[in-house]
Order: sequence, then structure tokens, then C-alpha cells
Amino acid sequence: MLTRRVVVCLDVKGGRVVKGTQFVQLRDVGDPVALASRYEQEGADEVVFLDISASAEERGTLLDVARRTAESLFVPLTIGGGVRTVDDVGRALRSGADKVSINSAAVVRPEILTEAAERFGSQCVVASIDVRRSDDNELRCLSYSGTRDTGREPVDCAREVVDRGAGEILLTSVDRDGTMTGYDLDLIGRVAAAVAVPVIASGGAGTYQHMVDAVTKAGASAVAAASMFHFTEQTPAEAKAAMHAAGIPVRRALGPGAGSMARA
Repeated sequence: MLTRRVVVCLDVKGGRVVKGTQFVQLRDVGDPVALASRYEQEGADEVVFLDISASAEERGTLLDVARRTAESLFVPLTIGGGVRTVDDVGRALRSGADKVSINSAAVVRPEILTEAAERFGSQCVVASIDVRRSDDNELRCLSYSGTRDTGREPVDCAREVVDRGAGEILLTSVDRDGTMTGYDLDLIGRVAAAVAVPVIASGGAGTYQHMVDAVTKAGASAVAAASMFHFTEQTPAEAKAAMHAAGIPVRRALGPGAGSMARA
């Protein structure tokens, strides 16, 4: 049985990690290189950097951050934000990323997923799908940092990105983002059941039980979090220990203070 991963997502703006609620009301959290190292030591299986402003200048900043982080990080690193062409994917990988997350470009020109997968392999291509519930409770995919409604529902989006070459999906509930009230299990379940690639649940994690539920009740292959690690005493290692106790296979079930063993 495949092990389940605990992923830490770090939103980066102006060379700093920030975190908000539902993609707004951002507050400074700290230095991305230091935080990535800290969360690796605390047991994270992977780290994700997302440039949430995506201007050319910010992309350059993020690539520099990725280079400096990759020098000391042993767990896989994913970077995303502002990736518009297959050459952008190549630059991100050369900067030290193991995988590249693509969101808006896959809406505007979905062929980028196929081109990236053919050139670098599907294992390097992560399709980022941001979802919000409409006033009539319909699920809709968003682009451009959650500011534009694509008019599409997430299962269709997920199937297309996989057909086009994505090897993984980062699935974020914008409604739950930063709330720490729990993942949208219905959303995760629908997408995970529709595709054969790993689905990373994102948006809403606040407790270890939320992570357990995302895997056992909704079929997530990995669970991502930010606020619960930034703003509480909870750690990735303890999350993995809780998942292990619930019968979920993890790369290693760790107790407090043993996070540095996560890459063993």
C-alpha cells in the first residue's frame, strides 16, 4: 500500500512566506528558506512554494528562493506560480525544484501540461486546481490566484489535466483555506475517485484528525497544510504519528522532536 504524505505549502510574496484566509488578508510568516528547513526537521515529507503574485519579478525571486532552499533541503520541493511556458518549467527544475505546479496556464493553454510531461516526465508536473463553492453550492474551478471563475467543475478539470499529462493534483478549497475548520471532504472524494494520479488535499487543515479524515474518508494521497503548522504547536511529525495510529501507512510515524528522521 502506498504511503501517505504530509506536505507543507508555503505561499511566497516579495521573498517572504505569507498566509491569509481564503487567499486574502495576508500576514507575514517568515523567511521561506528557514521555514522550509524547519518543517523538514519537523517531519514534512515535501515542501511546496507557491508564488502568489506571479509577476516576472516575483518569479525571479521565487527561483532564487528555490535555489537557496534546494541547497540544504533533502525532501522534495515543488514550486509554482507564474509558470506560463514549458521553458518556465525547465527554469524551475534547474533552480532546484523536483516538481512544478501549474494552475492558470493550464486553463489558458492546457497543452503546457502535455509539453512539460513529454519533456520532463509526468512525475514533475503538478496540476494545481483551486475550487470555490458558488452561491448555489456548485463547485467551480478558479484561476489567477482564485480571482477568476473558469466556469468548470473540478472533476472535469481533474480528468483533463491528467489526460494531458499531469502526474499529480494539488486540490485546494478556497473556501476552507486558512480557516483550520477541516478539508472539504466532498470535493476531495469526488476528484480522488475520478482520477488515477495522487491527489493532495489542501485548504482547511487544523487538526490531525482532519488529515486522517482526508485520507480515510475522501481518498487523498497526501495532505497539505500551512496555518496549522504556522500558528499552532502542531508538527508534521505528530501528524504522521496520528495518521499511523489511525492505520494509515506513512513514510515514518514520528513522535515529537524526531522530525529529522523523516528523510531516513
